[in-house]
Order: sequence, then C-alpha cells, then structure tokens
Amino acid sequence: MAKDVSDPVKGVERPGPFTTVSGVPIERLYTPENIRDLDYERDLGDPAEPPYTRGIYLTMYRGKHWTTRQFSGFGTAADTNERFHYLLKHGQHGLSVAFHLPTLMGYDSDHPMSEGEVGRCGVAIDSLADMETLFKGLPLDKISTSMTTNAPAPILWSMYLVVAEKQGAGWKNLRGTIQNDILKEYIAQKTYIFPPRPSMKLIVDTLEFGSQHVPQWNTISISGYHIREAGSTALQELAFTLYDGIEYVEWARRAGLDVDDFAPRLSFFFNAHNDFFEEIAKYRAARKVWYKVMTERFQCKNERSAMLRFHTQTAGCSLTAQQPYNNIVRVAIQALAAVLGGTQSLHTNSLDETLALPTEHAARIALRTQQILAHESGVTNTADPLAGSYFLERLTLDMEKGCWEYFDRLDALGGMVAAIEQGFPQRDIQDASYEYQKAIERNDKIIVGVNAFVMEDEPPIDILLIDESVTKRQVEQLGKLRQSRDNGRVRATLEALSDAAAGNSVNMMPYILDCVRAYTTLGEICDALRSVYGVYEEPQF
Repeated sequence: MAKDVSDPVKGVERPGPFTTVSGVPIERLYTPENIRDLDYERDLGDPAEPPYTRGIYLTMYRGKHWTTRQFSGFGTAADTNERFHYLLKHGQHGLSVAFHLPTLMGYDSDHPMSEGEVGRCGVAIDSLADMETLFKGLPLDKISTSMTTNAPAPILWSMYLVVAEKQGAGWKNLRGTIQNDILKEYIAQKTYIFPPRPSMKLIVDTLEFGSQHVPQWNTISISGYHIREAGSTALQELAFTLYDGIEYVEWARRAGLDVDDFAPRLSFFFNAHNDFFEEIAKYRAARKVWYKVMTERFQCKNERSAMLRFHTQTAGCSLTAQQPYNNIVRVAIQALAAVLGGTQSLHTNSLDETLALPTEHAARIALRTQQILAHESGVTNTADPLAGSYFLERLTLDMEKGCWEYFDRLDALGGMVAAIEQGFPQRDIQDASYEYQKAIERNDKIIVGVNAFVMEDEPPIDILLIDESVTKRQVEQLGKLRQSRDNGRVRATLEALSDAAAGNSVNMMPYILDCVRAYTTLGEICDALRSVYGVYEEPQF
C-alpha cells in the first residue's frame, strides 16, 4: 500500500507530472519489489560477461579511459588541420571530422547548391588534395579517426585510405570509424542522396571491403544520435538504432557475408540527453539487447560480434542559445551519464554550439569536462557503479522490454527499409517531438533560461564566424586542381565507376578508390552514381 505523502511533517509532493525527459512516469520510491523479476546472471552478469549489461570489458575504465574525441571541422582543410593539432596538444586522444553540408549532400564547393554553405557547419572536402591537407602532419597509423558522413562515406573513406597509402601507413594498422549509417538519414537527419536500396548495397560493400583490407576499422557507426536530435524518446532512439543494426546485418548476410567476418567491427553512436538515469538505463539495455540479437537471431560464434561498442555525444538539441554558459552544466551531466553507462568514446559539446561552430576557448572547456570526469570525479574507479540501484535496474528492464516490443512492430512491417518506405519511424518520432514541445509550452518540463529563470538583455558572447573568404579560397583551390590533374584519367575512372554501379554485382570500393587516386572530386563521383542510382525524394506520409 502506498504511503500517504500529504502529511506536512512526513512530506508533501509538489505538483507533477513526475516523468523522465521522454515522458515515462516515475514512481515516488523504488524498492526491492520493483526488481523482483531481476535475475543477476540472466539480466546483468559481471562486466565482460554475457549479456554485457554491466560493460564489455572486465576492468572498464580501471584499465583504460574512454577515447576523448571532440567533433571538429570548419572552413578549409587547412583551418581544421590547425584545430586538430590544437586539440591533440591539449590532450584529445582521437580525431572526429565534421564535414560541411555540401560534402554530406555530394556537391563540390563550386556547385550552385553549395552557395552560402562552404565551410560553415563543417570542413569543406572536395578531393583527395583537401584530405591530404586535412591530415597534414598527423600520422594516420598512430591515431584513431572518426568521420561523420553517410551517403558519401565510401568516397571519403577512400580518400582517407589513399592519404594513409601516401604516408606509407598500412591499411591493416588504421583505426577509426565511418558513420556510414544511411537508414537514420531517411528516419531523422535527411542528408541522403541515393534511394535506400542502392545505398544499402554501398554499405554492404564497405563492410566487406573493411573486413578484408582494413580489419581494425569500424566500417559503420550505427547512429541513434540524430534520431534523438530529431525529437525521439530515449526508447525510440534505442529501438530504432538497434533495429537499424539488425537491418545492416540482414543485408550483409543476404549478400553472402559471414556475420562473424564483419560484426566485430560494427559500432554504435548514442545521444546523451538530460535525464541522467534514463540515459544510463538506455546504454545498459542496449548492450543486453544487442547480445541477444546477435546470439539468438544471428547465431554468431565470435563473442566480439555480440559486444556492443558505442560512442556518445552530448545532446546538441538540449543546449540553449539563452544563457549559453548553462550549457557547460548540461554537458557535464550528460557526459557523466555516458561514462556511468560505459561508453567507449565521448564527445562533449561546446557551450556556444547553438550559436555557431565552437571557438577554441569553448572547445577547450568541453575537452576539460571529459578530463575532469576521468581524473577527478572518482567514477572511473569501479565498473558500472550504479548497478543494483532499484530505480536504475527497473528503468533498464523496462527499456529492454519496450525495445523488444518495437522490434516486433518493425518485423511485422518487413524490416527497417520497408518501415521507412511506409513512414513508420518518421511519424513515430514526429509525434514524440510534438508531445515534448507541448510539455515545455505547458511548463510541465522546465528548461532553465527558456521557460523559467529567464534573463533580459543577456550580454553577447564571442562566436566563431566563417566569412566568405573561405568560399573564395576553396573554390580557387578546386579550380586549380581541375586544371592540373589528368582529366583523361578522371573521365576513365568515372566511366568505369558508372559501369560497375549499373552492373550491381561487384564491390564498388575498388572503383571509388581508383577515382580518388585520380583526384576525381567528390561531387563528380556522386554525380556518376546519381546517374545510375537516381536521387531519393521522401514521399509525403
């Protein structure tokens, strides 16, 4: 029987509702009764033991801290190269590249569609020459690099591989990740180029090529981050992300790949939002669900195929333009949730990211946030320190249950590609986003500085401005490249690429690599593929 909470001495509850950020109701008190169905061996296990709820490594952060990987990219390749050197000097472990919108959409910087966007929200990369500048002075066999790109992922990865080749770095020694997750583009972020089915063919090609030639590389980072940024709940982020993973494994198996040849290099990418316990539960449930998927659905034999490894980025959508220094606190809480949830890699957003690309000052604060967590907070001294919390374990069990229910719905729709074609995940996220916004407008959810504790006449802060000189410099360099390269060789490689795409029976990576080595531009390669595959236009649902 619930205890009375109306007694002024024993306690009076403030008006609710009491829910997570995602709207899940929260009870006043959690006790052993809430987790009576929890079995330690079945549901938790020790770290490094199935079902990996408590972490995939025995020592977790007692052995090695997570990889500190700040997402960076702006202006020209030379501008971003300077920022990379700055961050590494200040203690960053790995690199993470943000590309500008024209690159993500498969256009060169001199294309009319690129006007006004060159170098604004990421670095401008048009050709191998830019990629060579981007990584100048950075030994690629000694550092780990993540590249956030999707439709053009095989092209940008090929550029990276050729830069390594020119450095004398063997592909077998390269470590890093390409996001390469096109399904979440159709679901959430919308920077797609080709229709879903040829896009899935390109992804399978990268999985196969990586397993054969670049064995330490994560050839896909299956991303829930952008699903959450589009307004999903934590559960939707978990379920849609893991089911995207299922879809990639299914397509690879149909293409004749053995699951244990590529699954150990699958990685995931999650958001860290404001609700501390809900986020930790999400990460723990993700490991448990993925273990069951890989062992029961796909019968993997390699234990690494069943270990979910993930990168985390703090929630850009939670940051506010109002009182931006409050964002430092939000990011610290979110990063702590990611660490307590067992992340392998972490990016912390900068305080000014709702206003512009980060300044060096803001990026350094974000980096220091991770370093303080790692070295001063004490949370790295033991693995999964919150295990056994009645509240957290109940949230984890409920998150898992909800995930399996979503899987049943997606299976019934015929898989994720079919679900996207029917508009199911898009509508589901849209509804969740609408409900969250209504909760803010009703003041059921308080956003400090936005709908409560508001300040008038806030002083401005310094921001990083990308002016039009970036476009001028980039377009001039691109023009010189087009004049100096062997254009006959460029035409030959593009013709071979188009023929291979039309045949639809060979791995496309060798043809893309040939184009890259000829200094064919990213836009030219994408145009060749567009001529065969077409361009995706989202239907009205």
